Amino acid sequence: MNTASQEQTKKGKNTYTFEEFLQKRQSLDWYRDEPYLQQAMKHFTGTEFESVHHAVLSFSPAVSLKWNRLAEQNARPEVRPYMLHYDAFNNRIDRIVRPMDLHQLEKEVFGEGLFSGKTAPWESFVKRMLIHQLGEAGVACPLTCTIGLIALLEEYPNQEHPELQKILQHTKEGLEGDFAIGAQFMSEMQGGSDLPTNVLEAVPDGKNYRLYGNKFFCSVAHADYSVVTAKITGSDKISTFIVPSWLPGDKENEKRNGYQVNRIKWKMGTAELPTGEIQYNGALAYPVGPEGKGIAVAVGIVLTLSRLEIGIACAGFMLRAAREAKLYGDFRTVFGKKVKDYPLSASTLKRIENAAERTTAGAFKIYDLFLKLDRPLNPGIPKDQPIELRKQLFNLRELVLLQKICATNEGAEVLRDAISVFGGHGVMEEFSSLPRIFRDVVVNEQWEGPRNLLLTQIYRDIQRVADWYSPADFVESVLQGASQETIEEYAEKLTNLMQKPVCGDVSEESIEAAEEWDAFCDGFYKVYQTVALQEIHTEAK
Repeated sequence: MNTASQEQTKKGKNTYTFEEFLQKRQSLDWYRDEPYLQQAMKHFTGTEFESVHHAVLSFSPAVSLKWNRLAEQNARPEVRPYMLHYDAFNNRIDRIVRPMDLHQLEKEVFGEGLFSGKTAPWESFVKRMLIHQLGEAGVACPLTCTIGLIALLEEYPNQEHPELQKILQHTKEGLEGDFAIGAQFMSEMQGGSDLPTNVLEAVPDGKNYRLYGNKFFCSVAHADYSVVTAKITGSDKISTFIVPSWLPGDKENEKRNGYQVNRIKWKMGTAELPTGEIQYNGALAYPVGPEGKGIAVAVGIVLTLSRLEIGIACAGFMLRAAREAKLYGDFRTVFGKKVKDYPLSASTLKRIENAAERTTAGAFKIYDLFLKLDRPLNPGIPKDQPIELRKQLFNLRELVLLQKICATNEGAEVLRDAISVFGGHGVMEEFSSLPRIFRDVVVNEQWEGPRNLLLTQIYRDIQRVADWYSPADFVESVLQGASQETIEEYAEKLTNLMQKPVCGDVSEESIEAAEEWDAFCDGFYKVYQTVALQEIHTEAK
């Protein structure tokens, strides 16, 4: 009996194979084979398109193939990060043990110099959207946090602390080929997003400070540098600091800068990312930004960029979900027909594709506004700016918040729908990356302020500026390009909602108003996305 016959005997009568699906999935280039992403980029990058297009074409094979394989290997539960608190000689080292594949992925991703002055902003944007298609993968959150740290150092250069210039160089351009990783440690046990309740103490030490106390939720715990919020001794105001994880010469000896990593959190998603609890015992810290303005600085710069990046990530998540669901729907045959040929399945696939395209369009349009406003990261909106510029800065602020809550919420729905297209195989972790990315998007929904917190913030923001920017004017400005009927409908809804007790005491009336507000924000942002989507499709025609 020949080999083929022997194999047939082992299988019996079942000759079914997934090879066709696997070969197509593995051969896909996430940029080259994604015409819509190229259309979106062409519309928004304008004259830069050709240079960005060629740069991304060269970049895309690595993320689509090699980095994707590394991400899948790093996601296995047996290689999750863990702590090694002491070395063999009883020295406290707090080594965060991560797999070598993750070190390799991290080195290659950061080695691209995505934040370097040599990389055009649109090129970095599209490359990051592709990287986000890996899911968290142990690199997405570190990239996000590093962006915020760089922006903070660029916004507040400090000649009194030459160390900060070296940190900026290390994170942005690299030092001798090594690119440093940033983090942001703000949450404490009693407060979470409530930064005013921070009690971490910064004790003056010459021109520097020493930190004492605890941070309870610290993602990218393995970072080289972190942005930390604390109260200077004798003050009830928050300030911001940059804290190196190791002082010069100490990293090789695993001697940390006056702090301990108590443990690594066990999370439902972003499992490859070490999130720790940190105890500061006199860590050397460099002040950055105005003293006592730490909340405005943290929110206006660091958290704004993180929230912006989460929107980009959601676009990446959904593009991948749409691509893989469509591929499987075209491959799998059930009850004599392909999955895609059933009306309910076709409807699901269409809904996934529309959400992915809308979310991508919205992310591009917001980033376009971000670039056009030129360094719009401010702790608050400057009152001395021209009124039209103030309005655009306000639009950007609210759009970043709306994108964060709406894209993560819809992202979870899209990932769940995409998983359903795969049937039982959809929940098999080795069959598809979608279950892992689903958990990641749910975690992203909680990062940098959960939904209800940001819904409250948006409502209060619009109330606060009503004397110089009416709700109706805000709607008309943001939804420019929508039909006049749609603009008038949402302007009326928002004007009415501003008179309701959305943020009042709990009552039947306030609960109903809160539900209306929640629904309004989703609907309003989807109109914005749809306008962006129509712009892209119109140009493509």
